[in-house]
Amino acid sequence: MKVVEIERPGGPEVLRIVERQRPRPGPGEVLIRVVAAGVNRPDVQQRRGLYPPPPGASDIPGLDAAGFVEEVGAGVKTLRVGAPVCALVNGGGYAQYCLAPAVQCMPIPRGLNFIEGASLPEVFFTAWNNLIWLAHLADGETLLIQGGASGVGMAGIQIARHLRQATVFATAGSPEKRDVCLSVGAKVAVDYRGAWDDEIRKHTGGAGVDVILDGQAGPKTQRQLDLLKMDGRLVFIASHEGETAEVNVRSLVRRRLTIAGSTLRPRTADYKGRLARELVAQVWPLIEDGRIKTHIHQAVQFHQVEDAHAILDENRQIGKVVLVLDPAIATTVPGPMQPF
Repeated sequence: MKVVEIERPGGPEVLRIVERQRPRPGPGEVLIRVVAAGVNRPDVQQRRGLYPPPPGASDIPGLDAAGFVEEVGAGVKTLRVGAPVCALVNGGGYAQYCLAPAVQCMPIPRGLNFIEGASLPEVFFTAWNNLIWLAHLADGETLLIQGGASGVGMAGIQIARHLRQATVFATAGSPEKRDVCLSVGAKVAVDYRGAWDDEIRKHTGGAGVDVILDGQAGPKTQRQLDLLKMDGRLVFIASHEGETAEVNVRSLVRRRLTIAGSTLRPRTADYKGRLARELVAQVWPLIEDGRIKTHIHQAVQFHQVEDAHAILDENRQIGKVVLVLDPAIATTVPGPMQPF
């Protein structure tokens, strides 16, 4: 099979397409014939040498994929060969075939094609894990999402609006990106390069917000803590602006604030399987009826993987970039996955 290999840490030019042996599924796994694969920020960090795969994971980049079940491993009872699926994988998505724990496979929501299906797993798993499970976002709370036009940002805005009736604020770096944040449910979107914290205070009458979801950290950390209400929660999903920060611990204690962080990739299949079941039960119906949408920035052919990474390196993406491995069927809408 053809796969994308990272030759060495560096820019998009270190990605190369090579031949490797097709894997075989182990107990509890399935082999997916990949039609389309999502391109995510962790893939970029892995390419740069900053996010190594956890023990046992494939060194091939790619954390989400859509395609057909090609083979099932021992003990798999819920999936059959030929079933169309989208899946969160532990690496290996940039390949014609990849392995996935069966519990991390989900039906492609009705009405979506394979490209759209491949855009869902990583961002919705991440948003749900951090906002619902980790931050405990409650009904009617206020939320700030830094980088609201990213795939995770747009998923988070919509989950918060439709499933928690939250008031959502977002930051983004261009008028076009801020308009997209508003279109998917943010009440206000502001420029993260300006006095974004003062802007949010103005729009909340000085009250601040209950929860902040951020991937930048560094010098913004204390400004974010200052923006939280009493009992507020700041959740980090990355630290692109700096791995350390100086914070006012006395204020944190006095105001009962919580700082949390998470990395989903090393989590167990059982953990991610529970996330998958909640997404299928609570989010997939809203995708199918059109209340929650996925936004495809660009579908890029497999042999142009360098171009796909360049889009993320230059921060041009709005929503998701997707690699297309089988152009003949990537835009077709598959039938329902049975049984599931």
